[in-house]
Amino acid sequence: MANLPQIAPPRLPGPPSRLPLIAAALAVAGISVVAYAQYRERAQAMASVDAAKHDLNTSVARVTECEAQKTQLEAAKEELEVAKAELARSVEAKAGELNDLKGTYDSFQEKMKDEIARGEINLEQTGGKLRVGLVDKILFDPGEAEISKRGEAVLARVAEALASIPDKQIQVSGHTDKMPINSKLIATYPTNWELSTARATQVVRFLAEKANLPPQRLVASGYGEFHPIASNKTPAGRAKNRRIEILLTPMLAPKTMSRAKLKAAVENKTEMKPKADKHKKATSKSP
Repeated sequence: MANLPQIAPPRLPGPPSRLPLIAAALAVAGISVVAYAQYRERAQAMASVDAAKHDLNTSVARVTECEAQKTQLEAAKEELEVAKAELARSVEAKAGELNDLKGTYDSFQEKMKDEIARGEINLEQTGGKLRVGLVDKILFDPGEAEISKRGEAVLARVAEALASIPDKQIQVSGHTDKMPINSKLIATYPTNWELSTARATQVVRFLAEKANLPPQRLVASGYGEFHPIASNKTPAGRAKNRRIEILLTPMLAPKTMSRAKLKAAVENKTEMKPKADKHKKATSKSP
């Protein structure tokens, strides 16, 4: 046979290359990495923005709080200045009152120096008040509430000093010892209450009617035997306890109310009464 040319068998295709797939995967991975990095950067940026907003809000709140505190401090400072000014005026007024009281004390002491020397009158200045103590024997006869002639002369000099103090209330109080009322006087003065009050009232009437002191400044009170200044066990102590005291205190003006306010108060009281009665009835019905 003639030699035939040899024909090479057809080459079969080999397995497809993986390089494109790998390249594509790498590309996708790269894109994912970039996208994730961008996402993280954006998330971090947003977190930074939120933190900055929070810090800003906190700063604004602190500034607002500081401004409020500043306002409060300024208001407190103003109140303190007002209180300081009022205190200064009060101290100044108090100093003036004490000077006036000292002048009154000196005037009393000069006018009554003889009685003071004999122990019939004593003066005491304390707590912004002036107390004048008079033993009963220079004003009254034993067991009597009528002022003696000698007592009127003494009270007239006392009234001269009291007239020079126009802004003080004059409280006259009667005091006795602990001895029971004499049987001859018990019908008129059943107890020492009546005797002490009667004597104080007689002094007040003398000061108003004969010494012309304003009656609205005068007060009469009786303490009986219950405010002793010495022992009742000795004659000397009982003599000290039988006394009239004149106390000068600040004049307290009564509070006035306008007719409109008085009418409103009465109407309010009238309205409140039915409500109270209704509530009372409802309460009484509850088990």
